[in-house]
Amino acid sequence: MVLFRHMHGRIYSNNGPQAMKLYFDALKPGGILGIEQHRLPENRARPEKLTGYIKESELIKLAEDAGFKFAGKSEINANPKDTADWPNGVWTLPPTLQLGDKDKDKYLAIGESDRMTLRFVKP
Repeated sequence: MVLFRHMHGRIYSNNGPQAMKLYFDALKPGGILGIEQHRLPENRARPEKLTGYIKESELIKLAEDAGFKFAGKSEINANPKDTADWPNGVWTLPPTLQLGDKDKDKYLAIGESDRMTLRFVKP
């Protein structure tokens, strides 16, 4: 099972644990859960409003609390140009470009969000 840029909505709507439990229950033992998600730097507090970014540690804990075992991560979707502090969250950056033409070239030069890519296994 693979989740792409999905967990920020679950976490901010306060149903992250329930969603993760559903994913856990849907997999057979040995099943793999892959998660690709916009990454908030660990040294930052989670914003009050939805920005699309969440901490890697928060997501790992959520999965482990549901019973998954953390099996590794990749930096294949990392983007060090993303400072995760945009006016409209991740939607400021491409592909959405929610600010329209305002600073469009700046945001295109940054590219898409910095994202974690995590792998979990159901024991």
